[in-house]
Amino acid sequence: MSQSSMADTYPADDLCVTALDRLFQSVNRSDAPGLVVGVARHGKPIYRRAFGLASIEHGVANTPWTRMRIGSTSKHFASLAALLLAEDGKLDLDVGVRTYLPELPEFPQEPTLRQFMTHTGGFRDSLDAGFLASGPVIKPKGEGLAIQMRQGEVNFAPGEKMIYNNSGYQLLSLAIERVSGLSFEQFLKERIFDPMGMLDTRSVPSDFEIHPGTATLHVPQPDGSYRRGMFPSEEVRGEGAIVSTIDDMLCWLRNLRGPHKVGSDDSWAQMLTVARLNNGLVCKYSLGLQLEQYRGVDIIHHGGTVFGGNCQMLTVPGHALDIIIITNGAAVSVVELANSVIEVMLGEDLLPLPAEKTAASADFMPLVGATYASPDMQMVFGFGDANGKLGFAIHNSPVIPVREENGELCLDFSRIVTGPYRVAMQPLAASDAAPSTIELDDGGTRWVLERLPETAPSLAVAGQALVGNYRVPDLNAQAKIEFDGDALVVRIASDFGPNLLTLKAHSSDVFAWNFTGQLAQLGGSLTVERSNGEVIGLRFNTLRTRHMHFQRIAN
Repeated sequence: MSQSSMADTYPADDLCVTALDRLFQSVNRSDAPGLVVGVARHGKPIYRRAFGLASIEHGVANTPWTRMRIGSTSKHFASLAALLLAEDGKLDLDVGVRTYLPELPEFPQEPTLRQFMTHTGGFRDSLDAGFLASGPVIKPKGEGLAIQMRQGEVNFAPGEKMIYNNSGYQLLSLAIERVSGLSFEQFLKERIFDPMGMLDTRSVPSDFEIHPGTATLHVPQPDGSYRRGMFPSEEVRGEGAIVSTIDDMLCWLRNLRGPHKVGSDDSWAQMLTVARLNNGLVCKYSLGLQLEQYRGVDIIHHGGTVFGGNCQMLTVPGHALDIIIITNGAAVSVVELANSVIEVMLGEDLLPLPAEKTAASADFMPLVGATYASPDMQMVFGFGDANGKLGFAIHNSPVIPVREENGELCLDFSRIVTGPYRVAMQPLAASDAAPSTIELDDGGTRWVLERLPETAPSLAVAGQALVGNYRVPDLNAQAKIEFDGDALVVRIASDFGPNLLTLKAHSSDVFAWNFTGQLAQLGGSLTVERSNGEVIGLRFNTLRTRHMHFQRIAN
């Protein structure tokens, strides 16, 4: 029997079911990991399917009852847990976080738990910092808090910007534990999962734990094989720990739309109130949820990415349409699939697809390959081509296509969960030169960035000034920059092992680098600090970590 026959269907929905089967046909295979998908209208499941293998190792197929990790889709559960404690009068989301976590370092301005929930708190992301210190090594319980306690600086002042931050949700989880007197996992079970009847849902802090019926996470390798996905922490909590099934998640989506079985109407009103920055800029992110429109209909959604899997949870409340897609390694875009499900289910109720606003590389060809930087902002910002579309490359990230609107090149917060970024720029003729400066709007703050040399300096010359030893107090690490043959490398030694970064020069004061292995798609940049012409330190930056200080020490 083919896996596509494993479903509950209803005669009135046959046309939709057939169309959805076609949509998922590419993953209906028995030699690769797959996904589970659930679709419901007005609370009635009309499509429950499982495709591909839950375990390549054991040749076990996914079923509609297979448990999978939902990753960051967990975040709004943690937000609701905090709101339930606020309902109890035990937690105030709008006081300084040190009220509940006094061991955190003191900074001039103290974020609130609510700002953690909207990614506007400004703290660095301990997951990202851990990647910088030792790559995707699995960190033990307690290390997330320990990293935060070591930080001597923050990314930005509370409410000034928005940068996606897993640490905020881990710290929120710790506050929930301390106030409730229960483990975070037990609190979710007693106050959310059990009352909702979500009996197959758990908060699982470590991928070393074994839970019946849970799919293996599969990380694809360049040679076509797979490695087992393991999240690099043994204390994943509100940031992404939940394991669930499509039936439990469809049950949850009914509650999210209302009427609410768990959580008061006031709490859900707060859950669905989008964040506002100090400068008045309104974002599309609320408390662990994103509120947007798709082809004229309002949607509420949140995705999740883990090592070897992805999730997209989405509801169209105006049409009582609920969608959950969870993968354990299928090579698909769950966001695009969920949007396609909306199109299948709502059809003529949708507005036509909007006109393509993506900026074409051909219209801005002098910008392609140009890189800009600002020492004040600690930002390295480049332009590149993505299959004919102009894109931004931020801190040596992969090129991300941007849209063109009213004379600006725009990258919305929802694309990379930072920003939004805007650059005022009109199309350029091929004979034009790339401008020497650009004005970048980063979440309402404007910066002037200067173009870096079109021809990079010799790495042997530019890199020689960096060669030496460094200490990194915020990572509890030591670093050494040296030449390895023709390559300039950074060797970082921390409590959990070494990390290796390879540098390339943009100028004598700006360098780029990428992680290696499973993190190879993540990049960063560094800017050089000098005194009297001598290098005294470096500032490392990624999309989620700003100005991490490497202090030069005597050789």
